[in-house]
Amino acid sequence: MPQVMEFKLPDLGEGLTEAEIVRWLVAVGDVVAVDQPVVEVETAKAMVEVPCPYGGVVTARFGEEGQELPVGAPLITVAVGAAALPAAEAAPEAESPGSAKEPRPLIGYGSDHSRSARRRRVRPVTAGIAAPVVPAVAAPPVVPAAPAPPVAGGGPVAVISPLVRKLAKDNGLDLRALRGSGPEGLILRADVEAALRAPEPAAAQGPAAPAPQGERIPLKGVRGAVAEKLSRSRREIPDATCWVDADATELMAARAAMNAVGGPKISVLALLARICTAALARYPELNSTVDLAAGEIVRLPGVHLGFAAQTDRGLMVPVVRDAHTRNPESLSAEFARLTELARAGKLAPSDLTGGTFTLNNYGVFGVDGSTPIINHPEAAMLGVGRIMPKPWVHGGELAVRQVVQLSLTFDHRVCDGGTAGGFLRYVADCVESPAVLLRTL
Repeated sequence: MPQVMEFKLPDLGEGLTEAEIVRWLVAVGDVVAVDQPVVEVETAKAMVEVPCPYGGVVTARFGEEGQELPVGAPLITVAVGAAALPAAEAAPEAESPGSAKEPRPLIGYGSDHSRSARRRRVRPVTAGIAAPVVPAVAAPPVVPAAPAPPVAGGGPVAVISPLVRKLAKDNGLDLRALRGSGPEGLILRADVEAALRAPEPAAAQGPAAPAPQGERIPLKGVRGAVAEKLSRSRREIPDATCWVDADATELMAARAAMNAVGGPKISVLALLARICTAALARYPELNSTVDLAAGEIVRLPGVHLGFAAQTDRGLMVPVVRDAHTRNPESLSAEFARLTELARAGKLAPSDLTGGTFTLNNYGVFGVDGSTPIINHPEAAMLGVGRIMPKPWVHGGELAVRQVVQLSLTFDHRVCDGGTAGGFLRYVADCVESPAVLLRTL
């Protein structure tokens, strides 16, 4: 007899306690190899494919797509051993009422030898709904959900999915008022969501069942993680902000000269990052964190530079490791690589943790200034506004120069205004005259 092994949702990163199932990559009865991804989940930090440490036949799955599971909860069970494959081949498929009992081969077996073991097996469909999951080992048949109470003057509400019932209940929607778009009038999740988006007819309104007010968006996933982190920053960190305008004309000219010689292009963000790492070497107080439990300020030995990146999934802060050891060309390449992964939703949790200082270029949104919230548990963040032509006194005369506003938000526990001002002034001096940076390297 094969041994049935249970695979639980592993710890996917620092501080993560749950994950949402986005997409199952295998079905019950599929053959899986060791370390083959079996499910795609979304954590508060990234989208991750979870590999299974066992090889064999999937006998059960736990959780539906869209459901959140805590770390340590069962994901799948796998029949491991020599007898696993014959048992899987002998397991009957779930069938539609009245359908012919035709055996279906497992993925990777039968006439089509080119299939990948990762593809899903085609399963029969009953009344427009995916057939219930049937374990490969002997198990009692799946009992359909009990029908809803009968509608006055008609039959029961045509709903099978408990998720559809819960969605309707949470939003105060009467399923008896819906007409399902599925086979034989079955009410699907899309029907409930369409009803929630549609305005309620005036005739149907009444004091007994008021329509939900406004759109409700679950505060979970990336949005929830951002909300919690920013709230914690405001609760724990006594922050202060100082800012200065700087003439970035020479910096932009230096970048143009560097890019004119060929080779990989260097971004403005990379030059600002290089200036930041030099400033942190002079003012290490700002590359630190506060250990509340020990009552200590911890100055960190290296600079792991986070940078704010806006994506379709929300605000991400990827981290460039050991930024203090990189030159502008290396920083440009790493910024580009991490930004591409962030926009594709493929950042690993390790790419989003461990930062010691954050660079926030909000100038890309066309704004001049901001008072950013510190990325807890860091001690400071440098904000950069848009670089644009402005009147400026240069060489004793009024001229049009490329001007940028720089702002520094810092944890007042780790330093006083003199240190913060010195850091910001050094950054501004390097922006106005890049040769200052060369003199201090």
